[in-house]
Amino acid sequence: MSVPVPNTNRALSLRRPSRPGSSLITEAISLLANTAGIEARGAIFTRREVVDFILDLVGYTPSRPLHLMKLLEPSFGNGDFLLPAIERLVTAWLKASRGKGDPLAALSDSLRGVELHTETFLDTKRSVIRLLRDKGLTPRIAVKLADQWLVQGDFLLSPDDRSYDFVVGNPPYVRQELIPDVLLAEYRTRYSTIYDRADLYIPFLERALTSLSDHGQLGFICADRWMKNRYGGPLRRLVSDRFHLKIYVDMFDTQAFHSDVIAYPAITIITREKPGPTRIAHRPKVDRKTLIQLSKELRASNVSQRTGCVREIQGVTAGTEPWILESLDQLAIVRRLEATFPAIEDAGCTVGIGVATGADRVFIGAFDNLDVELDCKLPLVMTRDILTGTVQWRGLGIINPFADGGGLVKLAEYPLLHRYLAKHKSQITNRHVAKKAPANWYRTIDRIYPALARTPKLLIPDIKGEAHIVYEDGHLYPHHNLYYITSETWDLKALQAVLMSGIAKLFVSIYSTKMRGGYLRFQAQYLRRIRLPLWSKVPDKIKNELITAADRHDVGSCNRAVFRLYGLTTEERAALGGNGD
Repeated sequence: MSVPVPNTNRALSLRRPSRPGSSLITEAISLLANTAGIEARGAIFTRREVVDFILDLVGYTPSRPLHLMKLLEPSFGNGDFLLPAIERLVTAWLKASRGKGDPLAALSDSLRGVELHTETFLDTKRSVIRLLRDKGLTPRIAVKLADQWLVQGDFLLSPDDRSYDFVVGNPPYVRQELIPDVLLAEYRTRYSTIYDRADLYIPFLERALTSLSDHGQLGFICADRWMKNRYGGPLRRLVSDRFHLKIYVDMFDTQAFHSDVIAYPAITIITREKPGPTRIAHRPKVDRKTLIQLSKELRASNVSQRTGCVREIQGVTAGTEPWILESLDQLAIVRRLEATFPAIEDAGCTVGIGVATGADRVFIGAFDNLDVELDCKLPLVMTRDILTGTVQWRGLGIINPFADGGGLVKLAEYPLLHRYLAKHKSQITNRHVAKKAPANWYRTIDRIYPALARTPKLLIPDIKGEAHIVYEDGHLYPHHNLYYITSETWDLKALQAVLMSGIAKLFVSIYSTKMRGGYLRFQAQYLRRIRLPLWSKVPDKIKNELITAADRHDVGSCNRAVFRLYGLTTEERAALGGNGD
């Protein structure tokens, strides 16, 4: 599997010669097809047990007349999915034909595999030919079938109007920064799901889904980030409007691949059918026996209440809303709290993120050593300053080039700042934000508001296994790797207790994507999902309990007070891992 870009020979046949920029697209395609390494190609290799599991889940089994159906593998790489699918196809045909008939006529239209990388394409094609010969086909027929089935080209750009009964594979994991601008622009014109910072597997999923025949089934294993985060919204809407999320299998912390991956992988079976309930399983053991049994349970007519390995949830897909696929008990708590209490910002709090500069080595330094006017710098707090759970300021500061009334300060009025910035001008002007607006070359990416430094706030690092909430009493400005919460109504110490409790982790874990090691993303978009009672409606006794628990940094006391604050039942408390006594 690799980045879906055709080689030079196919590129010209895929593009209209008169199309503006087509030669640049061809050049970008040729470069990636012939020189891209594994990282640029997004190559992640899937274990055979997992491949067989996915083929079973979509129903691509030798007991069916596979030669009468069509399968697509849109980025076949070394053949992890392609070769097992061919084994099943040929086995099914041999059984149906009893070894008679013309394999070329019967099988030519049964399979399509696409791959861009020249060397990989040729290596896998040779493997396909060897496999066919091992299955008893003549060398001539094996070569002809390989020629019919395999296409070296760009899945996202190549013409193919056929529909497929099955689409399976492991789409490429490629960040936008690794895709040439001219090629990314072309993808954006064709695929409406490429939004914000979407990785390349997003348009792969879009085209694969729209290639399905009526009742066709897609079986992919890929990162699960799109199921919850911002850039996955348009793709989630596509699935919600036109398809059925039939099966979801969480593969985090399993040996699904031949190498470790950072993001959570998941298997999704999506069908072109009327939406319905979703069958869900979590973290199965990756061995043949276990996965065969699990596939039977996931495809059974009814969910077995005896084993408890498979659950069924209604209404997972709903427009662009994040997909909630975790514990049903915890999901029920979230849904009740969402129906009962306002969102945290509607309860009088503000959630934000600290400042990004685009050139931290220039804008950030020891506060006393930043040789600029005093009103052009602020003391800065970073993640390392709060590792202990309290603020231990290391003496860093950040340059503030903004005037109090708005806009940038006039450098002629600040000679020290002017001299400092001029000394580092080459580094500053090389940033994207400076190139975009040359007249404002010395601004930080984000606007700095000095009043925020003077405002008491709660500080929250982005990536953590547990909620790490630190009170800062109004002296420091937060760096961009810290989120902050301020409030003019809620007592911040009491709010700290709420956020230190299992309630904060509950909301964030339900809505957040997860990272390697089980870490959560405590980002603003997820923090804003937290529900919070109005401070005026909190009983005085509970207010005092919350403040005292936060002062003691006692998570157990925080949980007990917060469970009473939200009126959690005994069952709800148990689902969060404690009884609150």
